[in-house]
Amino acid sequence: MWPFKSKYDKLTREEVVTAICDLEQQSKEIEDGLMQKQAQVDDLMKKGKSEKSKDMQLFYAKKINMLKSEREQDIQRAMYLMYNIQLLNKLKAAIDDNKFFKNTQKASLGNLLKDQKGLAKFLNGALGTKVAAEEVLTSADETFRTVEEAYEKNQTIYGMNQDDNALLSMFEEEEQIENEQSLSEAAAAEEKKSVDTE
Repeated sequence: MWPFKSKYDKLTREEVVTAICDLEQQSKEIEDGLMQKQAQVDDLMKKGKSEKSKDMQLFYAKKINMLKSEREQDIQRAMYLMYNIQLLNKLKAAIDDNKFFKNTQKASLGNLLKDQKGLAKFLNGALGTKVAAEEVLTSADETFRTVEEAYEKNQTIYGMNQDDNALLSMFEEEEQIENEQSLSEAAAAEEKKSVDTE
């Protein structure tokens, strides 16, 4: 650990935001100046094209080149400011992250997770409880299955008696009679059809 504190330890988010705002203001002023110089260049180009005097054309040309040179310097300054703003935004994000994670660690749940041995003991206990509960369920399921497999239907209730057999036989006979009737009707219809076609 260093014996002295870093200057970043004292740095506040507000200071960084203020610096970003200042740089953005400077950048905006440069951008406005660039637009103004571009308008001047366009105006001088029109004048130079319409001018008949060679001396005036040379004057406009030199002024245009001077403005272009100034514009190049302004563009470089604007790019420098944008790069600065980009880095300061990263610094602001780092400050926000630092604050966020510090606050999260201070939360009660965050403190619980720091105790790794206690956490391992709790998780093992929870797992043991889960296994024991599952074993109770699977044992109960096996008991159900064993009892159900040993169960035999009560023939008095669920089996067939003589009356049931008589009714089932009657149902089968009626079904057979209906089948025979439908077959004989179909044969008669077929026979009639063949007679009609002759």
